[in-house]
Amino acid sequence: MNKKVVLGARVLLGLLFLVFGANGLMMVLTGSGFIPMPPPSPADMAVMGGIFSLKYLLPLVKALEIISGILLLCGCYINLALVLLAPIVVNILCVHLFLIPSGLPMGLFIVALLLILFADRWDSFKGLLDK
Repeated sequence: MNKKVVLGARVLLGLLFLVFGANGLMMVLTGSGFIPMPPPSPADMAVMGGIFSLKYLLPLVKALEIISGILLLCGCYINLALVLLAPIVVNILCVHLFLIPSGLPMGLFIVALLLILFADRWDSFKGLLDK
């Protein structure tokens, strides 16, 4: 795969998760983030209320996003970052597919970036599919 495309995908994905992870963690800890968000619809609020009710989940996910974003930007432990981000990205996609369709374009973009990085490092992961 073209190394410039892979580098671009790695940097973009790293920046996305570092910035939005930090914003989300700040929102959890202080009540407001540094990126303003529009008020959620009642349906969005029901989804977010369920996530917020589990007190540990959002801080854990946001911390993993920040750590993975830093690893991707530094270019070290990329496979670990991809493994940590894969279930988060699947959840982002599913939330936007089934519950909050307004964010689907961004969800698909994040999936595409992750797939580019997995494809580039496929030799590291194909052993997981061995019997």
